[in-house]
Amino acid sequence: MSLLDYEKRFATLRMNRGGANKSPHKVAMLQAVMDLIELGETKTNQFRFDENLKRQFTKRFQELASPSDRNNPHLPYFHLRSEGFWHLKVRPGQQEQYQQLTTATSQGVIDAHINYAFLDDELFELLGNQIARELLRSALLVSLDKKSIRDLLQPERGGWDWLECEFLVNDYVTMLEKHLVGATYSKAEHRRALQPRLNNRSEGSIEYKHQNVSAVLLELGLPYIPGYKPAFNYQQQLKQVVLSYLAGHQKVVDDVNLVADKVAEEPDHSDRAWDSVFDPEPPERIPHVAENRPSYLAKRIDFSERERRNRQLGERAEEFVLRLEKQRLTAQGRPDLAADVEWSSKERGDGLGFDIRSFDAAGDQERFLEVKATNSGKYLPFFISENERAFSNDFSDAFRLYRVYEFTTAPRFFILPGAIEQHVQLLPQNYRARF
Repeated sequence: MSLLDYEKRFATLRMNRGGANKSPHKVAMLQAVMDLIELGETKTNQFRFDENLKRQFTKRFQELASPSDRNNPHLPYFHLRSEGFWHLKVRPGQQEQYQQLTTATSQGVIDAHINYAFLDDELFELLGNQIARELLRSALLVSLDKKSIRDLLQPERGGWDWLECEFLVNDYVTMLEKHLVGATYSKAEHRRALQPRLNNRSEGSIEYKHQNVSAVLLELGLPYIPGYKPAFNYQQQLKQVVLSYLAGHQKVVDDVNLVADKVAEEPDHSDRAWDSVFDPEPPERIPHVAENRPSYLAKRIDFSERERRNRQLGERAEEFVLRLEKQRLTAQGRPDLAADVEWSSKERGDGLGFDIRSFDAAGDQERFLEVKATNSGKYLPFFISENERAFSNDFSDAFRLYRVYEFTTAPRFFILPGAIEQHVQLLPQNYRARF
C-alpha cells in the first residue's frame, strides 16, 4: 500500500465509543509505537508489551483521555489486530488458546499468549521517515483533505515530496519489469505521463530521479534499468520510499525472480560480432554507501547472489566469450591460435582461478579470462572468489576479467585487465570459520 492508503486507515480506525467520545486507546498505542521509532529505541519491526512501550503509551494516553477512560494498554495492543496492518506473533504452543481469545482481559493474557506485535513491513519502513510519520500522526487525529496532505508533505526549497517519489518509484518498477522480460517500452512516454502527477516537473528532472532510483536498487543488490545510469546523490527520503515499496510489493520481486530464473535458458547470441558487443569503457568508480539493511531482509531477493548461483547463466556467458575470443583471433590473422583457445573451466574443472585460456595475437602470450555475467546492467556488483582474486594478482599481466552484462536482452561486455582489486572495491561477504 502507499502512504495515502495508510493515511486513510489511520484516519478511520475502528474505535470503541464511550458515550459520545471515541476511545483514544488505539491512537495512543500507535503514537507510542511511532515515538519509539523516532527516538531510535526500536530498530526492528517487533514491539513487545514491555515497560518501555507501556510508559510511552501512558504518556500519549494522558494527553488524549477523558476522565472516564482507563489506562489499559493491553486492550489496544490486542485489538489493533482488527485494523489489518497490526499483527500479533503468537508464542510457541499457544496458537490454539490464542484462537479462542476475543479480547485481552489483562496484561497476563498478553504475556501468556503473545510474543510481540509487528506492523506491515511497508508501514514500518514508512514510519522511519519523519515526513511520512507526521502525516500519519495527523491522520490519527483528523482526516486530512488533499491540500492539507500536500502542505504537510511538501519539503523545503522545492524538493520532491513523498507522494511524488512514490509515483516515480512505481513507474520505474513498471519499466524494470518490462525490461527484464524484453518487452518494449518508451522511457519518454513514461516521463510525459508522469509529469502531471509530479507537479509538472521537467523531463530532465524526472530522468535524473530515475537515475537516483537505479542507484538505490544497485546498493540493495537488485537489478536496475541499464538505460538509467545510477546517480548516487539522492535524497535519503527516496531510499526510504524504495524500501517501503519493496516491503509492500513482495509479489513483484518474486515475479522478477521467476524471470531471472527463466531468461538464462533463452538467449542465442551466435550471430553477435566482437565490435557490436565490446564496451571499451568500464564502469567508473561509484561511491561506497553503507547498505541499509531493511527489517524484511529475510524476504529480500539479492539478484547478484542469485546469478552467482546460476551456473547455467555462467556457462552460457563463458560459451559466448569463448566464441568471441576465437572470432577476435581469427580476424587478427591467427586462426591457429583461435583453434587452441580452451574452455578451461569446462575441460579442466573449476578452481583454476580463470575460465578460458586465450592468447594475445601480437606476442603469442597467454591470456587467462575470468567471465562474470549478469542479466542486469554494467554497474551491478558481482562475486569473485579468493582464488580468483589471488590468481589475478599472481598473473596480473595475463589476467582479464570479462564482465558480460544485459546478457539476455542485448549482451555487452567490458574488460578489466590485471589484478582485479585495481578496478573494484572488494567487500567481505563470506568468512571461513575454523577451530
